[in-house]
Amino acid sequence: MAKKDGTQVTVRMYNVGFGDAFLVTVNDGPQAWRMLIDCGVFPAGQTRPIAESVQMIVEDVRAACAPAPPRLDVVAATHHHIDHISGFAQAAWEEMEVGEVWVPYVEDPDDPDGRILRGEQVEAAHALRGLVESVSGRLAATDELGLQQLQMAGIFAANSEGDDPATDRLLGRNGSAFRNRPEVRYLPSRDPARNVIPTALADTVVHVLGPSRDPEMVKRMKPPKAVRWLQFAEDERPAEADSTPLFEPRYAVAPDRVAHVITEEARTTIDRLALRATNLSDELPAAASVLESSVNNTSLFFVLSIRETRLVFVGDSQYGAWEHVLNAPGSRELVTQPAFYKIGHHGSHNATPKRYAEEILGVDAYAMMPFGPVSQWPSIPEHKLLDALALKGTHLVRADDPTGDGVKVGPKKRWSEIEFLVP
Repeated sequence: MAKKDGTQVTVRMYNVGFGDAFLVTVNDGPQAWRMLIDCGVFPAGQTRPIAESVQMIVEDVRAACAPAPPRLDVVAATHHHIDHISGFAQAAWEEMEVGEVWVPYVEDPDDPDGRILRGEQVEAAHALRGLVESVSGRLAATDELGLQQLQMAGIFAANSEGDDPATDRLLGRNGSAFRNRPEVRYLPSRDPARNVIPTALADTVVHVLGPSRDPEMVKRMKPPKAVRWLQFAEDERPAEADSTPLFEPRYAVAPDRVAHVITEEARTTIDRLALRATNLSDELPAAASVLESSVNNTSLFFVLSIRETRLVFVGDSQYGAWEHVLNAPGSRELVTQPAFYKIGHHGSHNATPKRYAEEILGVDAYAMMPFGPVSQWPSIPEHKLLDALALKGTHLVRADDPTGDGVKVGPKKRWSEIEFLVP
């Protein structure tokens, strides 16, 4: 398209199911810039095998780049939950050339704050999953509801552990890579100037707004600690099995290893959950949900700006991360009245703030919701959110049921796409 007609922007949302995979293409005359944001799916909510979705993405990019090899300028993995990164474990990525990989700073092994935070999250997930397995094994088979609750807690814990093969690909470690070994950016940078990232296109930049590095906000990303869980494990140990570990040694965490990182907020959170050894089948899912939220708030939160037009991508950011953005005037301005909003956390109740949907998002924006039904989560998506968006006049595009003016749908609903011009 000739430049005089404007810059063409296309956002393609792949219908992976309960997961995220977005391909953004910006065409400015003969130049094109492509970015893939996430590629993963929650196993219990997948629409099709993730390998099929990955192959579809690779083929789409190959066709767009022909006769050159398939190339993405940026791959952004917003956070390490499997429903956002599991697809990167697939071998098909070995065909894809990538300019840069963007991940949150918590994945940086050389970042002291990130290393500690990531370690705490994984350590807590290991301990929680071990306790879930132990309690499940001792729960009566007739307690169907209790077993279902524990299964959910185990799923949350496994999700929060991340996906090592996918992360290996993204970070180019352990012999895994894309077709090349792209530069990895851990974001946001400590240098604010480096959080406004130019692209190869004129007047097209990315503003990285999160996750926050503010110490008070980082506290909200810290998981509930395993120390109390270990105490429950000790209390729950049968008298006749004093010499037998409650769960596998690989899940065990010595209390003195993590006591120094227990924050008052974490203690308050766990106390509020009232975790009790006599009712763990009820309380462990709540603890797992807190852990899930901790990881969600490490999501990359960024805005793609093409002149005055903005596209907002938030990963699975929840309350703390949103508060950080909305309370900073410059950041709030960037997310105000965008042309596009990627609905956070699959439309769940603990993502998109009410005031953002009702006051800030603006009228006539496109909002895409990556979603596939999961029987264990009948409350997702949050219908109050969908109602608020409809009342605002937002053009909602659901991955599971893509409809609406200007929405293009691929064969067998494999993807849905919107396209608009930036003057």
